[in-house]
Amino acid sequence: MAVPKICGVETEYGIHHAGAEGNPVASSSLLVNAYISDLARVEWDFKDEMPANDARGFAREGALPPEVETHLVNTVLTNGARYYVDHAHPEFSTPECADPLELVRYDKAGEEVLRRSMAAARWLLPDPQAIVVYKNNSDGKGNSYGTHENYLMDRTVPFARIARSITPHFVTRQLYTGAGKVGTETSPAGRDVAFQLSQRSEFFEEEVGLETTLKRPIVNTRDEPHADPQRYRRFHVIVGDSNLAEVATFLKVGTTALVLALIEDDAFGGVDLTLANPVKAIHQVSYDLTLAEPLEMADGRTATAMELQWELYGLSRKYAEDRGLDCLGDDTVGREVLRRWEGVLNGLEADPATVAGQVDWVAKLQLLEAFRARHGLGWKDHRLSAVDLQYHDLRPERSLFVRLATDHLVERDRILAAVSEPPRRTRAYFRGQCLRRWASQVASANWDSLVFDLGTDPLRRVPMMDPLRGTAEHTEELLEGSFSVAELLTRLSG
Repeated sequence: MAVPKICGVETEYGIHHAGAEGNPVASSSLLVNAYISDLARVEWDFKDEMPANDARGFAREGALPPEVETHLVNTVLTNGARYYVDHAHPEFSTPECADPLELVRYDKAGEEVLRRSMAAARWLLPDPQAIVVYKNNSDGKGNSYGTHENYLMDRTVPFARIARSITPHFVTRQLYTGAGKVGTETSPAGRDVAFQLSQRSEFFEEEVGLETTLKRPIVNTRDEPHADPQRYRRFHVIVGDSNLAEVATFLKVGTTALVLALIEDDAFGGVDLTLANPVKAIHQVSYDLTLAEPLEMADGRTATAMELQWELYGLSRKYAEDRGLDCLGDDTVGREVLRRWEGVLNGLEADPATVAGQVDWVAKLQLLEAFRARHGLGWKDHRLSAVDLQYHDLRPERSLFVRLATDHLVERDRILAAVSEPPRRTRAYFRGQCLRRWASQVASANWDSLVFDLGTDPLRRVPMMDPLRGTAEHTEELLEGSFSVAELLTRLSG
């Protein structure tokens, strides 16, 4: 059976230093430092960072792994998340989540952290300066920044099988996960692109590879398990857009977790959805507002993105009937993924306008079409790009997204609580609770360990190599009964 699909999302946010010639690295550092200035700061432990490890066992000649920037601000929060500066962007990595609905909660908590960071930075800057943050994926000048997903998988599943089987889903899921975009920043051959489904798709140039910033691959091969490497793989996904719509995030993670479970349990039943040219296809799908353009398959036939999504939905529904959906952390949540998946595909086929409350690109396109009609604008008018950007503005008073009637899956008070409280069903609980109680004695932390400083040599490292342990069920009583770090460590070793 497939292992539980513990999941997480890492979001790089767009940043603008208004009223100044700000350096984006310095601005990002100021933003993160402003937020954590009143918190007990716990540094990130880079011991297990291995971005050069390739799941294929080799790296293509000339492949460049991401640079590990240990000199930039990088901290861990009491909700188990990581908040840091990555290259020229502030980045929020959610804690490990047990199911897609929990992931939505912590992704939205990340947005709240960035809003509070903007407010904190505002107090430090002279008028009229301000740091503005956008949850988008491109600066309009040819630079793209990502939202990366991560899923727990069984190490024994051959990576080649994962790559081959997940690619059709990555190419076609943008039907409901795309954030929408005015124009294009690349040069599609023979196409006049006024608007496209995805912000990220046009930047992908290879099928499989290690890079994340140049020659981006549809399937990324970075092999950093952040867990027991003999048992687990952390499947690292770089091909998605940043979503504001909660249903889009829910489906992005939920459908992908389901398809990965099918791959893990070899449950495709002989169905072959291999595309002839995935890179060409991912661009085609993004540019096609009809949702009906045929894609070339490896066996010589053609299929639309919608048809491929219906195939994957059908396989997933059969999988649920045969094996259940405990792999998604909660059978009820898994059933909701299937219900929402079917509903959004039906809506897109009948009339995309009916899913505007669930799909970012549809909501954005409606705003743009209304603005165009009101002002008599052509698609190349720069004001449309400004509307596009304002959709992603995280300032409540400026955001166009917050004015829309979108479907909400998580109550506002639960999102606010998640800013400081960790999930209860993964090891993030132990990490977050230790930081809340004893931050001054935590020398550093990362996904799979905590390092404690008791004031005497040596430092004490507590490994957390299983994402399914360190939960509230496993450790709440232990933590409640420990009145000091020394007592906790004694009881852990006893």
